[in-house]
Amino acid sequence: MELKTCNILGLDILVTDMEKTVNLIEQNIEQLRGKYICVGNVHTTVMAHDDPQYHTVQADAAFVLPDGGPLSGYSRKHGFPEAERVTGPDLMLALFARDNGLKHYFYGSSEETLALLKEKLAEKYPHLQIAGMVSPPFRELSEAEDKEMIDQINASGADIIWVGLGAPKQEKWMYAHKDHVNGVMIGVGAGFDYHAGNIKRAPGWMQKLSLEWLYRLLQDPKRLFKRYLVTNTRYLWLIHRK
Repeated sequence: MELKTCNILGLDILVTDMEKTVNLIEQNIEQLRGKYICVGNVHTTVMAHDDPQYHTVQADAAFVLPDGGPLSGYSRKHGFPEAERVTGPDLMLALFARDNGLKHYFYGSSEETLALLKEKLAEKYPHLQIAGMVSPPFRELSEAEDKEMIDQINASGADIIWVGLGAPKQEKWMYAHKDHVNGVMIGVGAGFDYHAGNIKRAPGWMQKLSLEWLYRLLQDPKRLFKRYLVTNTRYLWLIHRK
């Protein structure tokens, strides 16, 4: 795979758009098996800048997608006018819509959310092959439990394992299981909740203006205040300082 990237705060972010990304995954599915894809935003990029261990996790991915508008915007300003935003939830829909025979596995969230997700996906994408869905315990698994979980994923024949554990947990989980799964892992944060209908996406105009973070902040200010306001401010300071 020949990848074009832009270095942002020490992390190589893929220069791409949705169509290129979907084609990249479909056409290279065999080479991607056992690897993982990070969906990067301002929050994860700043975390990678500040935490060497998390930087290693991000840098070891097959590639890091520009979920956050500021990342693709930075790329456009630095010599890559073709760079576009590729969000995790939108990537899910783009791949679900393709009748490509790929099998999908969902790891994360709650049993209730997964049940809703399965119902909605069956209605909208009747051709979609769901290999399995698992809501892991909200605790660290024992070595035996973890092995059983991975064996279950591999036995399902899944080509794509969607991981919805939230950052940085999902990236660390994918890094720990690199070369142990037979499919490609993609971390999509709240993607399961969006498509199950638990969380509303920001209006299109807010997404185009890179204000989706503000919409989410207003929905859940207590949990997301530090992530968005503090991290976004630090990102702007770090970029300006370069």
